[in-house]
Amino acid sequence: SGCTQLTQAPALPATTLDSYCYQKMFSGCTQLTQAPELPATTLANGCYVEMFRDCSALSSVTMLATDIRAYDCLTDWLTNAGTNVSILILANQDVYYDMLNNYTNNNYLPVGWNVWYKNN
Repeated sequence: SGCTQLTQAPALPATTLDSYCYQKMFSGCTQLTQAPELPATTLANGCYVEMFRDCSALSSVTMLATDIRAYDCLTDWLTNAGTNVSILILANQDVYYDMLNNYTNNNYLPVGWNVWYKNN
């Protein structure tokens, strides 16, 4: 976190996650423009908490989880991140509705981002 000169993140190919494994990993990386694809389909407790917080240059994030029921898994993960044309790519529309309907108090969905789906 806090790597203000980092522009591109390394690959994060893990498909199985431990609790709080990527917490704040890129938080405050204000020059980060490209996030790594997040291929895990089931999230763990707190795994992505504040992961991209304050990454104000992000153009897109691809998060392929279909099970986001873990406690605190996406809290503030994209708070103050992105530009006015940023894209959040989710596995499918069901994940979007889970984020919207069940987790609105935890800031799971970034404000002002465009949402796309990998699979329909």
